[in-house]
Amino acid sequence: MDANVDPLISRPWKGRLLAALALVALAAHAAHTGLGLGKPELNAVFDEWIYNGLMLGAAFACVLRGVLRPADRAAWLLLGAGALAWSGGDLYYSLVLADEAEPPLPSVSDVLFLSFYPAAYAALALMARRHVREFHASLWVDALLGALAVSAVAAALLYDAVTVGIGGDTKAIVTLLAYPVGDVLLLALVTGLLALTGWRPGATWGIIGAALALGAAGDAVYLYQASTGAYGEGTILDSVWPASLLLLAVAAWRTPRWGAAKIEGLRILAMPALFAFTAMALLVADQFEPLNAPAIILACATIGALILRLAVTLRENLRMVASSRGEALTDSLTGLGNRRKLVADLDAELALASAEEPRLLILFDLDGFKRYNDSFGHLAGDALLARLGRKLIAAVRPYGEAYRLGGDEFCVVVSAVPQRLEDLLAHASAALRESGEGFEVESSYGAVALPHEADDAALALQLADERMYARKEGRGSPDRLETRDVLMRALQARQPDLRAHATATAALAVAVARRLGLTGEALDEIARAAELHDVGKVAVPDAILGKPESLSDDEWAFMRRHPILGERILNGAAAMRPVARIVRSTHEHWDGGGYPDGLAGDAIPIGARIVAVCAAFAAMTSDRPYRARLEPAGAAGELRRAAGAQFDPTVVEAFLAELADSGWGAEETGPDDHLAYVQEVADQLRDVLQSEGARV
Repeated sequence: MDANVDPLISRPWKGRLLAALALVALAAHAAHTGLGLGKPELNAVFDEWIYNGLMLGAAFACVLRGVLRPADRAAWLLLGAGALAWSGGDLYYSLVLADEAEPPLPSVSDVLFLSFYPAAYAALALMARRHVREFHASLWVDALLGALAVSAVAAALLYDAVTVGIGGDTKAIVTLLAYPVGDVLLLALVTGLLALTGWRPGATWGIIGAALALGAAGDAVYLYQASTGAYGEGTILDSVWPASLLLLAVAAWRTPRWGAAKIEGLRILAMPALFAFTAMALLVADQFEPLNAPAIILACATIGALILRLAVTLRENLRMVASSRGEALTDSLTGLGNRRKLVADLDAELALASAEEPRLLILFDLDGFKRYNDSFGHLAGDALLARLGRKLIAAVRPYGEAYRLGGDEFCVVVSAVPQRLEDLLAHASAALRESGEGFEVESSYGAVALPHEADDAALALQLADERMYARKEGRGSPDRLETRDVLMRALQARQPDLRAHATATAALAVAVARRLGLTGEALDEIARAAELHDVGKVAVPDAILGKPESLSDDEWAFMRRHPILGERILNGAAAMRPVARIVRSTHEHWDGGGYPDGLAGDAIPIGARIVAVCAAFAAMTSDRPYRARLEPAGAAGELRRAAGAQFDPTVVEAFLAELADSGWGAEETGPDDHLAYVQEVADQLRDVLQSEGARV
């Protein structure tokens, strides 16, 4: 076996056996001293052998813990050394001084006894330094509050009794006073350390505290009894000190779990309140029977510490409120202001804006960020957003403030002379641009001059949003638009009516997607997917596409391959891969009964669900070789019946609401009116694209 292996870990039964033997011996000693069990001739065995054996055994257990385990080694070696000194003092008294009529004061035993206190203080300080890692001012004040309260109680109980019996030379007086002072300081230190854990000490801290408190309490009772002449040897009090050291030994060999202090829970208030109540009780008791001066001074100091605790708590709460307010107004990723802060600041800026000192609200949405995120992962995407945010701050800092509204949307509000506004716009746009191998991220924007174009925050944001998305939809991805043009021409050459169907579907899909809250690059992908959702049909024979009667099973099997064929065609261009994923799923059904993958519910991409509804409506209201077109009202009824089975019910409702808002659903509306509406929406989409210089 490796010499470094802890023998009590490798053979835990040994530790359990030793602990059981110690417990039996302690119980026997307590039964003999407290209940008088056992013959009188066994007094020497219990008072000397068993007592000293328990004390020395517990002390050696603490030392052995420090030797064999590296964690808190110095602290346990100190505690073990102090316990050995204490045990040595008892042993020396038993062997040398017990038979003397007037033992010397101070003696070797006193030196050994008193050596325990500095060793215990230093050990506790080392443990606290290592394990109490967070500084909470309120907990330090609680430590002071608890120490003062415990000291006040100790002074009230012991001061008069101890000082009355003190006599002799200076050394004797100092020795006699050292014991109560040492015990009071030890109790105060233990109480303070418990406070620093947030009154959640855990088992290890709790056992150490109980052991030291038990020993100090035993000393206090002994001093009180000795000063009043009530002490007698061979009482249950003699079992307190070995019990105290055995508790230390138990704590030494436990696996410690030191938790961070938590400033929460009732005990955070209950313990300071208990200490304050104790001090008040002493002051009230003093009115009926005067207490000694140290007790009154310590009680008053406890009340003073309570006032300090209230002040510290108030300061911490104010800081917490300020921090919470800052977090509520700050984007955690970039450190920029969020939408809530923008709205508040925008109202303030509008109140200050004038013709001579206008403000410019610029809303940005990143182009190419979704592809970057998909390619490099969310962590890289977050890092990119943080970098762009820092660049945006630097670009606008002299003139205004930058914000992140969520996702890949940014905003700035700047104040400058009119001649500088255009330069500011250019610098802000440049800050939100980054490119590298395999990616290019830039931004679309919408700008609103305040107060010239809007004198209300909501109106300004709405106008900037509309302008930004008009620019974004018009710009699109150049590679994606070029690929779209090639494939659309192929569709038109193969089957002219497919192009018209694709254009109408795209116009409806974009409108529905915006109603559902989709923004930015997602709109562009849905528009391209709607235009090209039937691109796989270029590989389907004309005999199947134009067949006037129902298709055979084999023909249906071939037809159902066209989403996969469309995906393969689109995957040939890197810019179209996000579109390809949507196209593959445009014939999936909400209930899982579609093709080619049998996806269901939210597993179907939202873009595919939107395109499916729009394509179905456009198909139903168009003539086909195998059937006449339906009127819009009839097609709407079919969509409602299929909602929840073939189509996403939410998308169907959004689609019908979009058409209803456009006035197509009146009873007098006929198919020609509907087709005119679809053509109007398609023309509007084309106008936007042309206005931004896109290839149409």
